[in-house]
Amino acid sequence: MPELLKRYLIYPGEHFVTREPMILSTLLGSCVAVCLFDPEARVMGMNHFLLPMRHPESTEPLLASEAGRYGVWAMEILVNGLLKQGARRERLRAKAFGGANVLNGHGATTNHFNIGAANALFVRDFLERDGIPLIAQDLGGVHGRQIHFHGGDYSVFMRRIPRSGIATVVRDEERYLDRASRSRRQQSGSPAKFF
Repeated sequence: MPELLKRYLIYPGEHFVTREPMILSTLLGSCVAVCLFDPEARVMGMNHFLLPMRHPESTEPLLASEAGRYGVWAMEILVNGLLKQGARRERLRAKAFGGANVLNGHGATTNHFNIGAANALFVRDFLERDGIPLIAQDLGGVHGRQIHFHGGDYSVFMRRIPRSGIATVVRDEERYLDRASRSRRQQSGSPAKFF
């Protein structure tokens, strides 16, 4: 009988790195999750972020900003976490998922900014600049995704969530955006801007 693997659920703004074979899971709408692994060192990790980067004029200290929610830091945190566990940058491989256009029309994107498309563009550019091959991807579109990253063979099992079933994901992402926006307003005293 095959050994059952532990499962770890990753929420927006989080990441997880492990040498232990396990299943990393997440639920995505506009967010993007990147699955990174070094097959030789047997190290794997996943992140889950909603915004490609924080506003460049932010005066908020990085550690107070929940850096993992921003793609640029979420990727650095994930890469560095794998390197600390023995991975080598030249052996890293990536799989990326999410970036759907699910928030438009739900009040969270009144500035007509397509967060999903920005996330998809960001992650492709980041991986290309860092020289990390993107060997599998399912980015964009209008459907949410459920992702399971398997530590035994680094395969990713993905299920698309139909528009009719995406309400929970949209609600979670809107709450996450609202918390980020409130946090920024409290820090700076002005409305938040997201790029």
